[in-house]
Amino acid sequence: MSTPRSDLAPEPGLSREEMERLQREIADAAVFEDDFPFDPATITNPLEASANAAASDLETPEAADRSQPPIVAGVDQSFLDDDRALSAVVATRAGEVIERVHAVTPLEIPYVPGLLAFREGGPILAALEELSVSPDILLFDGSGRIHFRQAGIATHIGVVRDVPSVGVAKSLLCGEPVEDTENLPAGTRVPIEADSSVDAPDGTLLGYALQTRQYDSPDRYINPLYVSPGHRVGPETAADVVEALATSYKLPEPVRLADSYAEEAKSLVEPETDHEN
Repeated sequence: MSTPRSDLAPEPGLSREEMERLQREIADAAVFEDDFPFDPATITNPLEASANAAASDLETPEAADRSQPPIVAGVDQSFLDDDRALSAVVATRAGEVIERVHAVTPLEIPYVPGLLAFREGGPILAALEELSVSPDILLFDGSGRIHFRQAGIATHIGVVRDVPSVGVAKSLLCGEPVEDTENLPAGTRVPIEADSSVDAPDGTLLGYALQTRQYDSPDRYINPLYVSPGHRVGPETAADVVEALATSYKLPEPVRLADSYAEEAKSLVEPETDHEN
């Protein structure tokens, strides 16, 4: 994959002030509306893929070309120890895995809320370099526009690579839901709007709390995901894509597969040796 905006790549050696300034540049460069050549309606999960494949057998070659599903890549990260990260990318098309790659890189700064891209961005960019396919859209286990400076990891990497991207976070970093998000029925979307904690006018739509699945029991419930545009995707489409890729799990399938592969790949990595006497 190319890196059109390598000048905006996360640099862990920057001061906090410099990191925050760079994030504001990222937000200014980001496009928080649909800007891609594929039809998002062709994005499917494994449960729908076989049915769609059967239907495509009846199409003309010209129609089949127009409806070719995009390559969707899930991105997640795991940690081998306090000093090394393992970043995993799983590329899928029409619900099928077409490539899995990972990279191991040093961790150079501790976790700081709002500065995740400077800790994990370098490892993720290294993993993306290993891909032989070019994803049409990236899904990150992390925030996009739902971020203090509108530049979560999905936005940062999406802008650096200039690839449509979506943030899928398990908790709300900032912003304000317009209504209660507890015990929502599956399929519910609650808008998340900017408040005083966000570098955006109050009321700006940042993304959605999206309930991908829910228990039937009244005694327990599943929290929603917090879905936001990263780059070249609007908030509605971001939620549509994540909902389309949800199966029986809370996470969209490409992100869930990346999470699983990150754990699997740990067994392939040599332990770090201490060369001191």
